[in-house]
Amino acid sequence: MEDPVTPPAPGEERHPALALANSALALPGGHFIDLLGTPQAANRWLVQRALAPDDIDLGEMCTAQLRSLREQIRALLASRVAALPALPAAVAAINDAMTRVPTAPLLQWDDRTGPYRTTPHPTTALVDHALAALAADAADLLTSPDADRLTACASTPCNRYLLRHGRRHWCSTRCGDRARAARAYARRTRPDTN
Repeated sequence: MEDPVTPPAPGEERHPALALANSALALPGGHFIDLLGTPQAANRWLVQRALAPDDIDLGEMCTAQLRSLREQIRALLASRVAALPALPAAVAAINDAMTRVPTAPLLQWDDRTGPYRTTPHPTTALVDHALAALAADAADLLTSPDADRLTACASTPCNRYLLRHGRRHWCSTRCGDRARAARAYARRTRPDTN
């Protein structure tokens, strides 16, 4: 399901890994949107970010790999924002995705015809390249000066990450308005302590 209402969070335009982390959105009222929920949605998401050609046709296995990388990147962003140690499995997943892409056709051996070189299945290779690009971008984001501006959206229930600009701690105007309204309501309903 596409979310036409929520604009990209600050920083997503420069960091596709941030956009990947934000591709599962928690909305008010217990609603949830997963922009990678189906292979067709994942196809659209990759194409919109120029990470795959228009004719890509992912299967569920490749889509699950993309969702899994999203969760590992989210874990690393959460660790960075909270100034906590990273989960070793998340670091390993990023490194694995970056190194999975072969730089040359691999050697294969057929018992009847002998050795030959081949590239992986075209769709799998496309997904591996997209995963490698996203993982490399996540590594770049986490090790760049931008990492100091990384924060989680301060509006409940939003679960998106963004690069903070000034004092702004919300991923969108809608989340900022919701947070300000919640604070105003809390002030109005607070019992008078005088």
